Amino acid sequence: MAAKKILMITGDYVEDYENMVPFQALQAVGHTVHAVCPDKRAGDSVATAIHDFLGEQTYRETIGHRFTLNASFEDINPADYDALVLPGGRAPEYLRLNDNVLDIVRHFFEADKPVAAICHAMQILAAANVLEGRSCSAYPAIGPEVRLAGGKYMNIQVDQAHIDGNLVTAPAWPAHPEWIGKFLQVLGTKIEL
Repeated sequence: MAAKKILMITGDYVEDYENMVPFQALQAVGHTVHAVCPDKRAGDSVATAIHDFLGEQTYRETIGHRFTLNASFEDINPADYDALVLPGGRAPEYLRLNDNVLDIVRHFFEADKPVAAICHAMQILAAANVLEGRSCSAYPAIGPEVRLAGGKYMNIQVDQAHIDGNLVTAPAWPAHPEWIGKFLQVLGTKIEL
């Protein structure tokens, strides 16, 4: 397996687990992962949030870890990367307003490169107009946005993931094993024990 160079676009107040776990897991199997955030440089950190259900109709949010970026957003060229990871949380609500982020996302779809998106990250895909005719999962509250963007919302269990061509999606962090496993499959990563 040739190691891949993966771009991860994060933001302030991204979901802690959805940011940290793929960043570390993809490096653990030999891939290079560059984590970037608009208006931030390598060495800067972003805040993360932890979302969990405690019996209410929606999640509660608490402050997570500080996450240190290892690349600068303004220096990246999406053509230099083999794949894209988009974590969920509150950050996608704002990242989808950044034209440069949307252009980067479009590059990966136009080039048919692997994209892994989880939870609220489908807000970015909807804003980038890349969901037309595609199927994907998302946090259930994002289902209407997926449909309005011309996509087919897959209402799957919270610990499951969905593949549509080069796109790997999941509803939330409990799907990490399935989501990361399917993303590695799409990447062509072979792990031998």
